[in-house]
Amino acid sequence: MTTGLQQRISTRLAFLAAGMAMSAWAPLVPFAQARTGVQQGELGLLLLCLGIGSLLAMPVTGVLAARFGCRRIVLASGLGCCLVFPFLAIAPTAWLLALALFLFGATIGTLDVAMNIQAVIVEKEYDGALMSGFHGLFSVGGIVGAGSMTLMLWAGLDLVAASLVLAAAVALVLIGAGPYLLRDPAPSERDAPLFAMPRGAVVLIGALCSLVFLAEGAVLDWSAVMLTSGGGFTAGQGGLGYAAFALAMTVGRLNGDRMVQRWGGHRLLLVGGLCAALGFLIVVLAPSPWIALAGFALIGTGASNIVPVLFSAAGSQKDMPASLAISAITTIGYAGILAGPGLIGFVAHAFGLQLAFAGLACGMLLVAASGWSAVPGAGGGARR
Repeated sequence: MTTGLQQRISTRLAFLAAGMAMSAWAPLVPFAQARTGVQQGELGLLLLCLGIGSLLAMPVTGVLAARFGCRRIVLASGLGCCLVFPFLAIAPTAWLLALALFLFGATIGTLDVAMNIQAVIVEKEYDGALMSGFHGLFSVGGIVGAGSMTLMLWAGLDLVAASLVLAAAVALVLIGAGPYLLRDPAPSERDAPLFAMPRGAVVLIGALCSLVFLAEGAVLDWSAVMLTSGGGFTAGQGGLGYAAFALAMTVGRLNGDRMVQRWGGHRLLLVGGLCAALGFLIVVLAPSPWIALAGFALIGTGASNIVPVLFSAAGSQKDMPASLAISAITTIGYAGILAGPGLIGFVAHAFGLQLAFAGLACGMLLVAASGWSAVPGAGGGARR
């Protein structure tokens, strides 16, 4: 294999490992709540520690990658994540669980930024669209991580043993990725400042990422409520909305690079934003939960390639060094995930969940309308 192909495979493996680690925490949440004895409100505060850890780590990762190269940061943060993960299964008190979640969030946030910087550099060297495929492997990792952890626990494997197996699997994937991750920082990045305020196109790209992450978080947190509140689906069927969304997003991302090559990133952003907006409107207006389910699938299809295209644009803009731009955009976007549940809950409480989802449709229309200025041809064109 050529070095370029090996670098692309290593980057995909890094995204796969990150998806596995992040999603594997979800099946552990009920066990953590029972073990620590916290109520739902306290659990929400504990889960916030994961996001705080990520938000604090993300802004400095661009600087670290510019100084030490992606390989060291990806491997250090990824293997650190593997070391922390088993403690999520054994932390006996709320305070210790909060500390473990904070450290887990910091390692995941660092890995997220570093692997995206790696992806931008590899895509530039390839001179073609790769970002959707990279993010598609993260989605595949999410299915593998959550699914394998659930199956192990369902089969009766001890909670700690299951977490150790999962951590070992993630570590093996990272070790497989290691040899061809980028060892040296890009020459243009070595003199990047220690800190730079987001500016120019980076601010717009970050704001659009935040809107998309807000929409994704809303589907994760509120789709089951939307499907069951009208009595159409039972509580046991409520998860079908997010399953349809996640499956459609994974399929869309795995096919996204070909679409970017054919249509260009700006056109894909336009079409994706419109599809996602239509999906939200279908969910709001659907006369039956089965039609709403199709709406959630359409949201996943439309949103699937928006963030990858925006990350490609972040690597192409000239307002900031790429490493700092990716760091800033990931931080701004992640803020949308953290703010999403509370913001949607506030609007739903005051005006109803249907109106909150209609507002998300407007947000996706804004993404579609902003695509041409945020991504002027990013990712477009056939490989030369």
